[in-house]
Amino acid sequence: MTSTEDLKEKFWKSLADSPFIFLELDADPKTAVPMTAQLDKDANSTIWFFTTKDHTFAHGGPATATFASKGHDMFARFSGVLSEETSRERFEKQWSKPVEAWFPGGKDDPNLLMLRMDLGNAEIWNSDLGFVDTAKMLMGFDVREDAKEEHTETAL
Repeated sequence: MTSTEDLKEKFWKSLADSPFIFLELDADPKTAVPMTAQLDKDANSTIWFFTTKDHTFAHGGPATATFASKGHDMFARFSGVLSEETSRERFEKQWSKPVEAWFPGGKDDPNLLMLRMDLGNAEIWNSDLGFVDTAKMLMGFDVREDAKEEHTETAL
């Protein structure tokens, strides 16, 4: 059995390894687009995004993100609230060459906007069932009960 804390830890490691999520404003599902999450291992329940002031996300508000790990062994859906990040210190900490590649106007581009997502609840699924459960599945045995232990609903 996998604990909620184990699943959360695996989620954060998977997200750090491939920080790409699909993000949408809750008020308008048509806003869903891929975004790169800017992570900080010392941050408590927060991730960041760089965008532009004329992007739909600039208005902020409740949002939902979906995530699939590189190997498709971890999936998550999590909620939060987007708002403008005003800390220059945080901006400098999260700025990187990969970010700069998307914003050729650089750090001082007047249209550049950094958003903070204060995280709420999440649902996390670990699809790596392990050797025994995978073997059972390949032989046609019911693994639904075993798979339930690889799912959690939790606050991030």
